[in-house]
Parts: sequence; C-alpha cells; structure tokens
Amino acid sequence: MAGTAPAPVLDLVGGFTPEAFARHLAALKGAPAWWLERKRSAYARFEALPMPSRTDEGWRFSNIAGVTLGGYAPADAAPAKGVPAVLALESAATLSFVNGRFAGGSGTPPDLAAKGVVISTLSEAVAKHPELLREHFMAQPQKLGSAKFAALHEAFVQDGAFIHVPRGVEIGKPIVVVHSASGAGSAVFPHTLVIAEDNSRVTVVDYFASDDESRQFACGANDLYAGHGARIAYAAAQCWSPETLSLQFNSTIVRRDARVQSLNLHLGARQARHESLSQLQAPGGFSEMLAVTVASGAHEYDQRTLQIHQAPNTKSDLLYKNALLDKSRTIFSGLIIVDPDAQKTDAYQSNRNLMLSDDAESNSLPGLEIQANDVRCTHGATSSRIDPEQEFYLKSRGIPPEAANELLIFGFFEEVLNRLESEELHDALRNLIRTRFKG
Repeated sequence: MAGTAPAPVLDLVGGFTPEAFARHLAALKGAPAWWLERKRSAYARFEALPMPSRTDEGWRFSNIAGVTLGGYAPADAAPAKGVPAVLALESAATLSFVNGRFAGGSGTPPDLAAKGVVISTLSEAVAKHPELLREHFMAQPQKLGSAKFAALHEAFVQDGAFIHVPRGVEIGKPIVVVHSASGAGSAVFPHTLVIAEDNSRVTVVDYFASDDESRQFACGANDLYAGHGARIAYAAAQCWSPETLSLQFNSTIVRRDARVQSLNLHLGARQARHESLSQLQAPGGFSEMLAVTVASGAHEYDQRTLQIHQAPNTKSDLLYKNALLDKSRTIFSGLIIVDPDAQKTDAYQSNRNLMLSDDAESNSLPGLEIQANDVRCTHGATSSRIDPEQEFYLKSRGIPPEAANELLIFGFFEEVLNRLESEELHDALRNLIRTRFKG
C-alpha cells in the first residue's frame, strides 16, 4: 500500500540560518562586544518569535502567504549594475549603500563638520558614537505586528546612515541617502538613524531602489529623534523592484515643541508592509505623518500606523492617500492612543483611497483609544471612484484613459505633496511619481 506523502515543511528562516548569522558576525571585524551581543540577542528573538498567521489581528487582511523568507539570503557585496535615476535634489550631503554596504558619498561638508554635524555610517558610529547608538538605535519596541522581522533586521543589518545634528544647528539643504539592492534572492537591511538635538533643523531623504526587476527581500528601518524645539523633515521614496517583498519600520520620537514631518512614497515592490510609530513625549510636540501610494497590477501595500500621545498639548496629523489600479490591494490600519495625562491632545487621522479599477480593493481600519477627557480627536476613511463629471470632461477633450488616470492621480496627491515646505522636494517626488506611468 502506498504511503501517505509527508506534509510540506514551511521554510521559516530561509537563508537566515544560524550558520549564515555566524558568517555575518565574523564579517564585522573590529566591532565592539556590546554591538555583537546586541545582534546575538536579536537573532535569538528572531528564532523564538513565530511567523505571522491569519489569526493575528495585526495582520488582518494581509496576504500572509506572500510573507515568507524562503528563497532569500543575506546579500553579498557584489556591486550594483546601476540604480535608476535618483531624485534630482541639490543636497547638503549624500550617502550611498549597495546591498547594505557603504558605497560612497560626499560625507560631512567641512562647514557642517566644524559645527559638530556628523553625516556618516552606522559601522563608524559603533566605534565613534557608541553612546548615541545605544540610546537611539531601534530603541522603541515594535508594536504593530512585525517584531520577528524587526529582530531579523537588527540581527543582520550590515550598515546604514547615521546623522547627528547638534543643538541649535540648522542644515538648509537635504541629506540624501540611497539604499540599493542587487542580485536575485538578495536580502537587504537598510537603516537610517537621525538624531536632531534641541533647536536643530534637518531634512533627510531616503531613496530605495533595485538595480533590476529580480525577486528580492528588503527589511528596513529608520529612527527619527527630535529633541526639544527641533525640526525634522523626512521623506522616503520606495522604488524596489516589482518582485520585491518589502517591510519597513519607522519609529519617531518627538520632544517638547519639536516638529517631525514624514512623507513616505510607495511606488515599488510586489508586497510592501510599512509600519509607522510616532510618540509625542512632551508638551508642544507635533508629528505629521503623510503617505502617497500608487498601487497597480496585483501588488499589495499594507500600512499600519500608531500615534501615541503621552503628554498634554501635543498634536498629530496623519493623511495617507492611495491610488489603486488594476487588481491591486491596499490595507490601512491606524490607531490613535491618548494617555490619561495627555489632556488638550489634538489628533487627526485620515485614509483616502481613489479607486481607478473595478477589480482593485481597499481595506481601512482607523481607530481611537482615548483615556483623557479634554481632547479633540477625529479619524476617518474614504474610498471613492472617479467623479463621472471629471471623467466626462477629460474624455470630451480627447484625453486617453491612461493619461486621464495619471492626471486624476496627480490631482488627488497634491493635497499631500503641497504640505512639503521644500518646493524642490515637492517637484522631485512629483517627477518620481511620473516615472511610474512611463514605459
């Protein structure tokens, strides 16, 4: 009698085996013991934590089957064949990373270095700025469902951007950081850490791109810390290959009278999950959370957000806009938490979806958890089709459907892009969106 075929074994670790981790540690020549121990602890958490399942509330509506580590392994140091055109921005400094390794850049300009500014790499900061790294690198625990992948990131991160702006220093032009992936099956772990001390000001732009259209795994993170009275403007443009699985974790700390504006542009990846945590820890803090997504094909964009008000007289404002074409899917799950002592909180949360196809699907789960009694909090979500009058207007002037969709999408996104103070950054992101409709 024929035997029963064994059940297939789910690949939970892919190429991130203990042997691969040992090779990763061996490659970190000269790294201090505390950094290596931190990585060992992270790898132990990665091994212990389960993969997400269909019953996890934090992964509701997500395509769990697509979130697998099978077929991926830590990228080697092979040079990229050339990343597509980067944002056209006049920058104060640039840093470039290929497969997680530092590949060059302009570094800290002399005039900024004289003021104590550091625009460098994590690997250099481990040796030269260990106290700052201990305090701010992935200091906030993951609260939105991807603790296992965050532990994987911490264990395998090779290098990343380290930006420290001392008290009272203002940097007029943006700092541009390019993270690129090369090679089929490569796993990359981009990281950007921004520390803006009291009353400083800085703009940082992350650009994520693949050098071809192969299947890759990107597991990235950034930490933004704004000290008292500081201002951070952060923008990230995600343009991974159309076969990439992408997970990104953003953590923002806002102190007294500080302001952080973050805008995330999603254009690439087969399946992308973006988790954004913003904590307002002192009175007068303001966090503005913005996102723009162009979803097409059968791609999925999963956005999870958490706005935590921990002190009185703080404000947060979230506006996420998605344009959906073809058979694409988007998920938005956002929560505003107001702690008992956070009186006079002013919090907003809005997710708006423009449906450009009858086969597209949007899922929105906005929420509030209020423990104070003197607050103003609003949240909402909308999904709408094209206005028939707008469609008729465009058709009556002989504009093809594809071009009409492009015009409608740009008009839909302008509310978000217009919030940027930098006109140059506004134009650069707009031009990047335009490339999504070419070819």
